[in-house]
Amino acid sequence: MAEIRSPYDDSVIAAVPDMDEAQVRAALSRAAQAQKPLAEMPAHRRGAILNAAARMLEQQSEETARIMARESGKPLKYTRGEVARGVDTFNIAADEARRLHGETIPMDAVAGGVGRIGYYVRVPVGIIGAITPFNFPLNLVAHKVAPAIAAGCPIVLKPAPQTPLTALRLAEIVREAGLPEGGFEVVTGGVDVGRWLTTDARVAMISFTGSVPVAHEISKTAGIRRVTLELGGNAATVIDADANLTAAVNRTVWGSFAYSGQVCISVQRIYVHSSRYDEFREQFIGTTRKLVMGDPLDEKTDIGPLVSDGAAARVEAWIREAVEQGAQIAVGGMRAGRMFQPTVLEKVDPAMQVMCNEVFGPVVSLIPFDDFEAALAQADDSTFGLQAGVYTHNLNHAMRAVQRLNVGGVMINDVPTFRIDQMPYGGMKDSGVGREGPRFAIEEMTNLKMVVINTL
Repeated sequence: MAEIRSPYDDSVIAAVPDMDEAQVRAALSRAAQAQKPLAEMPAHRRGAILNAAARMLEQQSEETARIMARESGKPLKYTRGEVARGVDTFNIAADEARRLHGETIPMDAVAGGVGRIGYYVRVPVGIIGAITPFNFPLNLVAHKVAPAIAAGCPIVLKPAPQTPLTALRLAEIVREAGLPEGGFEVVTGGVDVGRWLTTDARVAMISFTGSVPVAHEISKTAGIRRVTLELGGNAATVIDADANLTAAVNRTVWGSFAYSGQVCISVQRIYVHSSRYDEFREQFIGTTRKLVMGDPLDEKTDIGPLVSDGAAARVEAWIREAVEQGAQIAVGGMRAGRMFQPTVLEKVDPAMQVMCNEVFGPVVSLIPFDDFEAALAQADDSTFGLQAGVYTHNLNHAMRAVQRLNVGGVMINDVPTFRIDQMPYGGMKDSGVGREGPRFAIEEMTNLKMVVINTL
């Protein structure tokens, strides 16, 4: 058994199985048994199961939010929001299940098709092998499980070793909602469990959310299988000369420090027009100083712990390295165990790790600019390309940003941290391949089957 400990006080919350290969293979066997019943289940039934799961999750929202807060260190104000989003994700997937359809093809558009009727339907790919990270223990799981059910695919999920309890609770809810045995299996453990899952020949598709190095390993072994990879980012926000600073400050502080920056679309770089830099800086630092650090179960807490000692030590090392290279700490920078103050850096260089890599901590850099086009180029100068934000009232600048930024999502007059659950979500470059959001995930989880009827 593996102990699950609170990132805040290191207390033991629970223990879960550290599964061996036989247990993982058994879970996959149960999923294989569920494959035919799920594929043949009518759409209205899949939709009903998803709606029932959403209702039960909503009824258990406070208990689920507290489980998440304890196992992940995420403050209650955010875990409650995550439960609400999880409910939305299941309900949206239920709607998509009911309208999953193909299209007719105009066969007589060419001479060889005259006298034929053509259409295609979507069919489930088969067993989904899914791996999720620690930072959204419910909603990132929901974004794999709910579309899989909607598509008629059994799913075997490996949650992050730090945060399996929420996934296990969700599996109980989904079973109670009426999903057949084997439709949603959870396998718990470390690297070996992930390897056994992703290399099993019965898995038709791998859906992974996590780090770039692990994604490379999965890609090497995936073979001729469907793969979606949601990998992370280094999100930038550009504050133009005419931006609404009050709105921009409030949103960028939230986008920078929600869940201690442990969000792949957390704001990490803020480019501010020089004419507004001092004003923005003063307001941003002032608002940051008001954030409350403490126990994730305390209603007042804005900033909880980082997930592990290693994560906190890495963030501290990157800040120290940046300061040694000339950066200045405008506020924060202090660590106490896993607790890390919200930190604002200035006089940074693009080559610093805090600028060019994913910090995944409560650290943001402020950079002045004079030319909007140059700011877009700097924002786009990254191996990642998940989402970006631009604050401007200049329509030409807004549309230029949409054109210029090589990212999966451009948020105009909002931060890159914005996401609602029916959006297509995913990135470019090292931020991954494929898209999540129920409709778009279902497209990834289904194959097209073409039907042609010769009427002659």
